[in-house]
Amino acid sequence: MNLLRHVLQPHNNFVKQGEYTHFHWSCWDEGVVCCIPKKPYTSSVVISAGIHGNETAPIELLFKIYDDLIQEQLSLNVAVLFILGHPQAIRQGVRYIDYDMNRMFCGAYQSLNQNIETARAKALEKYCIDFYQISPKSQRYHYDLHTAIREAVFPTFAMLPYQTHAYDRLLLQQLNCAELDALVYHHCAGVTFSHFTMQACQAHSVTLELGKANPFGENDLVQFEAIDVVLRAILTQQRLPKRRKDSIKQFVVQQAIIKKTDEFRLNLTADAANFSQFKAGDWIAQSSEQDIVYAMQESYILFPNPNVAIGLRAGLLLQRI
Repeated sequence: MNLLRHVLQPHNNFVKQGEYTHFHWSCWDEGVVCCIPKKPYTSSVVISAGIHGNETAPIELLFKIYDDLIQEQLSLNVAVLFILGHPQAIRQGVRYIDYDMNRMFCGAYQSLNQNIETARAKALEKYCIDFYQISPKSQRYHYDLHTAIREAVFPTFAMLPYQTHAYDRLLLQQLNCAELDALVYHHCAGVTFSHFTMQACQAHSVTLELGKANPFGENDLVQFEAIDVVLRAILTQQRLPKRRKDSIKQFVVQQAIIKKTDEFRLNLTADAANFSQFKAGDWIAQSSEQDIVYAMQESYILFPNPNVAIGLRAGLLLQRI
């Protein structure tokens, strides 16, 4: 089954299960396909993209991997659940329809008016739980592929959900071998897709940010070649490549910057890049004359967006570690 065409040109008359030489597959929902090897396996892997519909590079990357798999150019040695997260938004080329779906996992959708996104987030949670239960003793991994809204000083980076136990050594090795520019550790629990699979499914989970969002066909996938190689190595259980770049930069989130008033502003130009830097003593954000956020030390900002609704996150303040 053509996964991308199934989402971009939906119809009801499609085959819902079948098999290839080395694995069985089944379509659980629009854009959700489960592939199970015919021989024993030790890892269960979720690869998702399109949680935001306009983030096309990861969708194209996932599709090429999936297409090579069904063309039997890759030998599948793990169970894998492919997810194109938000089919309606993907078709419309928009980030979301009503709500940002990557802010409504871990049951956060329950507090919102029910709509397309809340129903899809709830369904994706169930699919992940069901998938990992197929082989309860296997190692669990989740790679959620995204792109950023704006340019970045470090174009490819990973966001690791907050957890109180040590991060999986193999996952960290994979991220290093994928030639990522930076690694960011969250400082508190969240409601993203990767945090859900970490918390509810005990998976080793990560959000991967791959460059800047562009329309379909305008992505230079060559710049993500190392990530593509690592994902294929994960699915085939082959040896990881060696890192060629300088060592990966590491950051930890210091705090979330919250927009509190309509007068809120950031001390940045409109086109400022992710990982823009502030010196100690610089003012970063201001909600009123009395409410100003200053940099206590050299700091960096991630996902700056002064146009969010009041009460939402307008950026993450990072410290280099």
